[in-house]
Amino acid sequence: MGNPRGPQMAQERGAGGEEPKDPENQGVGADVMRGPGGNGDLGAEGDLGGRPGIGATGPPNLPGALRWGLDESRQGIGTQGPLPCSFALAVSNKTVNLTEGFPYISLCGSFPPQSCIFSQFLNIGAAMVAWISVLRYVQFREWGIPKFPNRLCLGSGFLCALGASIVGNFQQTNELSMHLFGSFLAFVVGMAYFWTQLVLLRLAKPRAQPGAPWIEPLRLLLCGLCTALMVAMIVLHFWPRRSEAAVCEWSTAMLLFVLFGLLAVDFSDATGFAISLQSRPRSCPSGAAHLPSL
Repeated sequence: MGNPRGPQMAQERGAGGEEPKDPENQGVGADVMRGPGGNGDLGAEGDLGGRPGIGATGPPNLPGALRWGLDESRQGIGTQGPLPCSFALAVSNKTVNLTEGFPYISLCGSFPPQSCIFSQFLNIGAAMVAWISVLRYVQFREWGIPKFPNRLCLGSGFLCALGASIVGNFQQTNELSMHLFGSFLAFVVGMAYFWTQLVLLRLAKPRAQPGAPWIEPLRLLLCGLCTALMVAMIVLHFWPRRSEAAVCEWSTAMLLFVLFGLLAVDFSDATGFAISLQSRPRSCPSGAAHLPSL
């Protein structure tokens, strides 16, 4: 006796002979958790490379916050306009006097109204740096970077973001010690964040790393130049040659912006990013719970 669903199934397959897709299996999880080739191969835990809940590619209907974070990381921290804006306001309202020397960034953002723009910009920038650090961590993990150095790199990115926020909220005229501590985190630890990335990429040599061959030498050149300017800034500050030290500080900050912007090359082939939380079934013992984490 023939199968009554035979003609119906043949009609559903269509001219291409493809099997009909089950609508119940076309959720976000099925789109997010793709294999390295994007062919739907799942790891041992049902995700990319056996890692639960996180995939390198995602559906086009990503949540707004995740899509915003990915777009901002692709663009880099290119919105450095508020820093020159704070400088221009400080000069125009005579908070700083250029005849006495070139001012530090912190001095330009110490008094209102430019201090408001300065704080707001650094707080937004700190959030963007933290989110970029998360994206970079996940990308490094997919490229096979070992867990401990990858987490060390992630932590340095978070500390850099924290330092930027502290610098913006604790002006040097109000709380100098906290302001200097935040500057250390933003500049020194931020520079260590990029040096750590260079070392990890050189050791791992991931095949999936996008970008032209000259991107890595350019990053190395920028990191070396940024480090040299940072050392010169400290030496000139205690010389004291404050104007020259301030020029080095501004140059270091701009180079850090460029380094963050260059990460857009690495994120150029990423189509999405999603984090999912797997709830433990009620029938499962508490000791067998498995919740994915970064």
